[in-house]
Amino acid sequence: MSYRISEFAEKCDVNKETIRYYEKKKLLQEPLKTNAGYRIYSDSDVQRVRFIKRMQELGFSLSEIYKLFGVVDKDEVRCADMFAFVSKKEAEVRKQIDDLKRIETMLNDLKQRCPDEKQLHACPIIETLLFDS
Repeated sequence: MSYRISEFAEKCDVNKETIRYYEKKKLLQEPLKTNAGYRIYSDSDVQRVRFIKRMQELGFSLSEIYKLFGVVDKDEVRCADMFAFVSKKEAEVRKQIDDLKRIETMLNDLKQRCPDEKQLHACPIIETLLFDS
């Protein structure tokens, strides 16, 4: 099936500017055009945009998605490059998880210092943040 840009954007649940931006950033190939100059997109383009959006939801930047497509779009060394890409991203995610766990521990510690009395003039949480640095 083929779609003009408005239909395509609606089917992908993005706006037309997003589609044009993806084309500019080479995440989408420039579409075929009709004799009248209308851009025509395919179902595979729909899948590609949905993949981009899903990867963004998972925390990948557009730059990373572009690199990932560089791996996916070339067949010769696809598997080796994909393993390296995924391994690097996995290490980044593990670091983020470790950082978030440290923040969670710190917040729990701060919360334990609060006596749960709403009318206190001195806040142990603020004092800890200001003076325990």
